[in-house]
Amino acid sequence: MAGQGHKADEYISEGLVMVNDEVILAMGYRVQPGDVVKFKGEVIEPETRKVYILINKPKNTITTATDPHGRMTVLDLVKDACEERVYPVGRLDRYTTGLLLLTNDGDIAKKLSHPSYNVKKIYHVTLEKDVTPAHLEEISSGLDLEDGFAEVDAASYANNKRNEVGIELHIGKNRIVRRIFAHLGYEVLRLDRVYYAGLTKKDIPRGMYRFLTPQEVLMLKHFT
Repeated sequence: MAGQGHKADEYISEGLVMVNDEVILAMGYRVQPGDVVKFKGEVIEPETRKVYILINKPKNTITTATDPHGRMTVLDLVKDACEERVYPVGRLDRYTTGLLLLTNDGDIAKKLSHPSYNVKKIYHVTLEKDVTPAHLEEISSGLDLEDGFAEVDAASYANNKRNEVGIELHIGKNRIVRRIFAHLGYEVLRLDRVYYAGLTKKDIPRGMYRFLTPQEVLMLKHFT
């Protein structure tokens, strides 16, 4: 560290450091929030604190930063959580509820969204009618949809009810769960994501959020 500080002093004495387009010659100058720092003419981006927020998304909430129609977005739910700008990892459609991660960590967001990392997701699906055992078995085996094969890891009845199904998958195709059931003639009444990349909804009421623990962040980084 001492060596780094000595090197920084050398750069300052040589006039290579500018703050707000003024050369800094004073050793130990403290950079203030909002300062634009340049080294050899190149802007140095300040280190941004990484933030990880897990929300239990309510229905009728849009998974975008803003909405031109004035509808509530997931960012409205966390507007008072932190000063940093966070963004949703992936999307849940307007009527789907449950787990959604928001972060400013681009590396983790990119990896969690990439199909090759096989992020495990579990949904609790409520249908307008009972699902037959034959259809449940067909879903578990995966289905050929219009955009290719939809691989499903597991599917089973939930809450001992034939019109409620828990479905586990890794694929991230658009509206995949709704399309799987529509393919077999079922209408989805409620769709709730209850598990995402090792994270669950425990202790997060609908419409609320919490910050990930350091252990959970480490798990995601190890996972990715």
